[in-house]
Parts: sequence; C-alpha cells; structure tokens
Amino acid sequence: MREADIQRAVFQHLATRGARNVFFFHVPNGGARRPIEAKILKGQGVVPGVPDLVAIKNGTVYALELKAEGGRLSPAQRECHERLLAAGATVTTAIGLDHALGILEGWGILRGTAGPRSLAAGLSTAVMTGALA
Repeated sequence: MREADIQRAVFQHLATRGARNVFFFHVPNGGARRPIEAKILKGQGVVPGVPDLVAIKNGTVYALELKAEGGRLSPAQRECHERLLAAGATVTTAIGLDHALGILEGWGILRGTAGPRSLAAGLSTAVMTGALA
C-alpha cells in the first residue's frame, strides 16, 4: 500500500470512528514547489517535516508520520519530530495502515478497534522515543 493510500484510509477511519472532542488535521507540506513558491510558503511559516497527522485531545498534541513499508524518515522529518518532542508533543511514526490504526486507538484518537493486528502495532512507545528514526 502506498503512503498516500495509507493516509487516505487513516483519515477515513478518523471520519467514521474518531473519538469525541478530538481535533485532527493534515498539513499538506508535500509535493514539488517552484523556488519562489517555496520561499513564499517558508515566509508564511511552513515548517518542513511536519508529520502527516496532527491531533489534539484533552490538551495533548499527538503527531503521527505515516510511512509505507520500507519508508524512512527524512532528515527534516527527524528534526521536526525532535522539536515536537522537546515542546511536549507525543510523536511517532507508523509503518503501514495496521500500525497507524493501532497507535491511534492506543492514544484514544480512534474509538474501538479495526480488528486484529500484528505485534508491530504495539511498538508505538519505542517509536515515540525515536527508535524508528
């Protein structure tokens, strides 16, 4: 499954079984930009490496980077994750849809479960510390 497909599926789950009083969004930082457009966006506060999903629940900020199997964090993503962690956010990277859903369910961002998952879905604590970087 491609990263874009994982992202679309995660947001479909959020739309149908997102927890109450959770605010979530995607920052569309990706894609190619012309140099002038990139400079304008940077001047407007765009930060490279922001995770694919940001959610706020009970005053806590959660950030989830979604990757397809074999995907890796870029240097900008690693730096952004470090800055988010230093600011007190909960940040992790999910490999694949099942892992992402397991993390979001564990955080209480999604209600219920999407079904049985592999043990990899339970690795979010290790990933939050940057072990997957």
